[in-house]
Amino acid sequence: MSQLGAIVTSEGIRFAVWSSSARRSWVSIFDDTGACEVERLELRPEGEGVFALFTPGLAAGTRYGFRADGDYAPERGLWFDPGKLLTDPYAAEIDRPYQYHWRLAAKRNEGADTAPLMPKAIACPLPKPLPSKPPLFQPGGLIYELNVRSFTKLHPDVPEAQRGTVAALAHPAVIEHLKRLGVSAVELMPITASIDERHLPPLGLKNAWGYNPVTFMALNPRLAPGGLSELRDTVAALREAGIGTILDLVFNHSGESDRLGPTLSLRGLDAQAYYRHLPDGRLANDTGTGNTVAGDHPVVREMVLDTLRHFARFAGVDGFRFDLAPVLGRVDGAFEPDAPLLQVIARDPVLSDRVLIAEPWDIGPNGYQLGNFRPPYLEWNDRYRDDVRRFWRGDAGVVGALATRLAGSSDVFGRAGQPVSRSVNFIAAHDGMTLADLVAYERKHNTANGEQNRDGHNDNLSWNNGVEGETDDAAITKARFDDQCALLATLFASRGTIMMTAGDEFGRTQKGNNNAYAQDNAITWLDWAGRDEALERYASSLSAMRRAFPALSDTHFLSGKPSNASAIPDVEWLTETGAPLGESDWNDPGRHRLVMMLGDRGGGRLAVMVNGDRRQCVFTLPAREGFEWLPAIESQPVDLARPLPGRSVTFMIERRSARTRAGKGS
Repeated sequence: MSQLGAIVTSEGIRFAVWSSSARRSWVSIFDDTGACEVERLELRPEGEGVFALFTPGLAAGTRYGFRADGDYAPERGLWFDPGKLLTDPYAAEIDRPYQYHWRLAAKRNEGADTAPLMPKAIACPLPKPLPSKPPLFQPGGLIYELNVRSFTKLHPDVPEAQRGTVAALAHPAVIEHLKRLGVSAVELMPITASIDERHLPPLGLKNAWGYNPVTFMALNPRLAPGGLSELRDTVAALREAGIGTILDLVFNHSGESDRLGPTLSLRGLDAQAYYRHLPDGRLANDTGTGNTVAGDHPVVREMVLDTLRHFARFAGVDGFRFDLAPVLGRVDGAFEPDAPLLQVIARDPVLSDRVLIAEPWDIGPNGYQLGNFRPPYLEWNDRYRDDVRRFWRGDAGVVGALATRLAGSSDVFGRAGQPVSRSVNFIAAHDGMTLADLVAYERKHNTANGEQNRDGHNDNLSWNNGVEGETDDAAITKARFDDQCALLATLFASRGTIMMTAGDEFGRTQKGNNNAYAQDNAITWLDWAGRDEALERYASSLSAMRRAFPALSDTHFLSGKPSNASAIPDVEWLTETGAPLGESDWNDPGRHRLVMMLGDRGGGRLAVMVNGDRRQCVFTLPAREGFEWLPAIESQPVDLARPLPGRSVTFMIERRSARTRAGKGS
């Protein structure tokens, strides 16, 4: 198929767009302000559904949009309307953000031309591709999920004009924070151009997360006013600091929504091809947003690949996280692990070494696919999230589940004899309660979203330590701090890749809102001035310990068998007395909440002592002649002769004793 989009040359611009069912198509050319349509040129059919035209004399910077005509029969998936200006699906830059207006969703002949309401694509030559470099991020590292706008909107060191943008991530103060925390890669929540859902403007709200895209390549001008070059420069600055960049991309649906939604791009060009439809003609809704992108269509498949290549070649990103990823693997509506789109992404010469992360669920038939993606895809592991929350909430009978999650979740990812965990372990993410809110709210508090607290999950596996929400009670505040420390320590002790959401390292709160997608305000903006610096120091210490002991970030499952390099089992599960956990201990639902993970780290052992009880307890570590146990975190002094606090995780390392080292002349 011919190259699509606006191809800028020294003689002019070639415009090309694809539609299998349009009868006619045009390109509208606008003045430099984007306000006035100065020319409308009909594109010529070239075969295979491509409409194209070379226009001499036009130059880089030209603002344009497409139009298409054909049958208008929404009940059959046909939405052609020449009065709707359509964004080029291959646009790499647009001149302004999208704003919802009811006229964008008007029926044919019932609304005025939408050009005044639409951003215009900007024809621009792409930069020279970057030299291919292997990703900095490697499985087992720390992913730091962040919302570009909320992350720096209140950052006191970032210049005010730069706050809330991609460029702000390259500021020295931001990079220093990321380095201090030991971040391996930042995962940017969607930064491509998106539109508000139609119910938000009447409520005075905006989509703050960006999971409602229109096209897939163009960046959101609010987040990246410098366009692709801004992203490229920021990725380079982060890479120079040893930090990779992962983009969270949404290929499962678009902001054109359901039948009542706006016509902005794909719908007006060829809705039958770009979206999945049910046998009765209705839009399939495997996403909960009103439409589902047809990832099994060859043209869609190529568009997704071209988008990924675009960001890999021209921005240098390490990889991608795929929102509602089963949609990408649906063939004729059913999920297939070996679906063509999933396979061609993993095998593509440009993409094969990139980090690929799947959110392994959607709401379609058999939409929960945790563990069913093929290597090299990593997967968000909500089983990890839920089991760790249950343990620290105090649920009975979850010691075995906790151990399985700490060991890499082999029950999920060890199928077919796989030796390596593909788990992305997390306790809190953008969707749901923050880490601080998990221990301060038993119920969601989403009234600010304007849906009478009906939206968001009801079962958060959270607890409040005695009072719902804010409190001045010092004992409750201390208990919440301890619980956050315990949750973070569990995360950093776990095999597999780990992920933390920005601000959870210093106690960010959304006041119990577990669905803050529509809160572009202080509810989601990180409060840098009010952060909990003690919690932040502890999180940084945990990260430093994980980096110092590679056994923690190893992605092979812990099996209880000796590793290749040692006769010592890779893990032993012990009681607080140092005795092996027996069958009755694992299966007793009323067992007290104490467990010790003892792992081989090469030349010694690492002990992770988990006291999930509220009472303090003495732990007895197994002794070996010539070795001694020392605190693994310098800021966490430990006297094993004394009880360890309740609701805590303590790390100890085994080293040769000073006397033994002296005897060997070391």
